[in-house]
Amino acid sequence: MIRKYVLPALAVAGLGVAIFTVVAGSKATVPAPPVADPAQPPYRAFVAGSGIVEASTENIAIGTELPGVVSKIYVQIGSRVKAKDPLFTIDDRARRAELATRRASVQVAEAQLADSKNQLALAESITDKRAMSVEERDKRRFAVQKAEAQLAQAHAEVTSIETDLERLTVRAPVDGQVLQLKVHLGEFAPTGVLATPLILLGNVDSLCVRVDVDENDAWRVRNGARATGNLRGNKDIRAQLEFVRFEPYIVPKKSLTGDSSERVDTRVLQVIYGFERGELPIYVGQQMDVFIDAPDQTLATLVTKGAR
Repeated sequence: MIRKYVLPALAVAGLGVAIFTVVAGSKATVPAPPVADPAQPPYRAFVAGSGIVEASTENIAIGTELPGVVSKIYVQIGSRVKAKDPLFTIDDRARRAELATRRASVQVAEAQLADSKNQLALAESITDKRAMSVEERDKRRFAVQKAEAQLAQAHAEVTSIETDLERLTVRAPVDGQVLQLKVHLGEFAPTGVLATPLILLGNVDSLCVRVDVDENDAWRVRNGARATGNLRGNKDIRAQLEFVRFEPYIVPKKSLTGDSSERVDTRVLQVIYGFERGELPIYVGQQMDVFIDAPDQTLATLVTKGAR
């Protein structure tokens, strides 16, 4: 008797749960509010692009010409440097020992040259031609020439070691600020192109923005066009940008904004704009939303057709 009523009740309860689940799942998901309000374009017609802030000298990845263990570091993150200031030094003890050996070789070569010259002077001072053969005189002349060549070689070897010693100290190529310092005392510093540079350096007194413009809009961007950049995350931090140059080779897009609708196969024209940093809290590597003043597509199309 119990089974007669329990099974239908369970079926009805299951049906009710299923209906509730379907109704609950069919409700529209309320999108989360944006972290910050998006920036608004200041121009009636414009081309928008995302930009990455970089140093005015571009971000310079500092490397070393000679590999070795780092023995001295002269800077720290944020240090201001002038061109030719030392950044770090590779252990130079082996080179200095070799330099001492080469300098000793120079002294030996100088002594040999002096002796050869004395022997030649003695031979040439003999007035009686029968006292020494012509062959012996020529041999002493060749000995002087050989000693001079050996001395020149010894001096060249000293210069080579001194050059290597100079190259073991890595110096700043331009005035700038140390943006990253990824090398430490006692670490081995390799040569070549590294995934993470030993030191990242650049001039940040004025900054640049590398703007990615979709290739479909690239033809609308004019040389010298005005532009405004808004810092990603705070649209109130804004900078008026000054056109610097085009990078005229279209490249695959690498600067991704994280937008779910963003295409990763986009090719872009990179436009470089500059601005004075002043007191703006803008740092190298930050993203900016950039709006470039441009004619609307209809007008631009007419202008392009008229130029043909």
